[in-house]
Amino acid sequence: MGVNAMSIVGTVREVWRYPVKSMAGEKLAGCDVGPSGIRGDRLWATRDDKVGEIRGARRMPVLLQCSARFREEPANGNTPHVEITLPDGTRVGSDDANVSARLSALVERPVTLWPVQPATDRAHYRRAQPGAALIGKLTRTQRARRILLDVMRWTGMDADLREELSREKGEAMPDLSINPGVVFEFTTPPGTYFDAFPLHLLTTASLDAMKQANPAAEWDARRFRPNFLIETDLGLRGLVENDWNGRTLAIGSLRLRCEIPTVRCGMTTHAQQELPKDPSVLRSIVRDAGQNLGVYASIVTPGRVNAGDPVELV
Repeated sequence: MGVNAMSIVGTVREVWRYPVKSMAGEKLAGCDVGPSGIRGDRLWATRDDKVGEIRGARRMPVLLQCSARFREEPANGNTPHVEITLPDGTRVGSDDANVSARLSALVERPVTLWPVQPATDRAHYRRAQPGAALIGKLTRTQRARRILLDVMRWTGMDADLREELSREKGEAMPDLSINPGVVFEFTTPPGTYFDAFPLHLLTTASLDAMKQANPAAEWDARRFRPNFLIETDLGLRGLVENDWNGRTLAIGSLRLRCEIPTVRCGMTTHAQQELPKDPSVLRSIVRDAGQNLGVYASIVTPGRVNAGDPVELV
């Protein structure tokens, strides 16, 4: 496919992967993207043993103050061990006998660190709430998901969901029916530790729009954990990703499909490396960005992406 200058929307400024879900990631010069996303992205996650499900920084925000890196480069489908740096600067490896005890002490509840499990191990990924499997069967269509969410709102059964998403009293809830049905039954799509889709994109145009809406906040891309931060062309302003849903992007040899807007939660507000806690970030997203910031994407054609590659809207 040739590159048409009229369809180029920007260039890749940053490439990120996150070896452990909810911990600070690794900034890369480039990456290989396969059918399941960036090689090595979110291969580890914490499991809340008290509740009995995979959980991250939505419930245990101190995880955002940890960072993780691979000891060796993932290849051929293997899951290398990671070295985790805790908030106090001490380090612990995923193969250390006391790694789960160290993380449990940090988050003040019993957790274990798990590598990604096969998609066939559905119990590993299933939500702990009673009837999760039945809910999964009942929410296979967007219409069914919308009805379920409406019933939850009318009956007040959405209180736990509002808390998880950090929505204040009086704030509207996002339209979660756009999410794939699989995440109503499972905390993450089985076989992965992604929230919904394997790639997450964010543009500098959107960050600039949010800076204008709330100039007192620090709109650092690290708050939002994108895989690709796209530096948009000067002529593009506003929440440009909203116009990409359903469209194909070409980046390097990669082709991806933009699927749904990225619904934001309280993770964006919590303190992490060099970034202070700031609840106004989420309040601005809810008020000024329609609850969403960025876009989730799936892979159409695997390929290689490097920082500096042009991003073409097909």
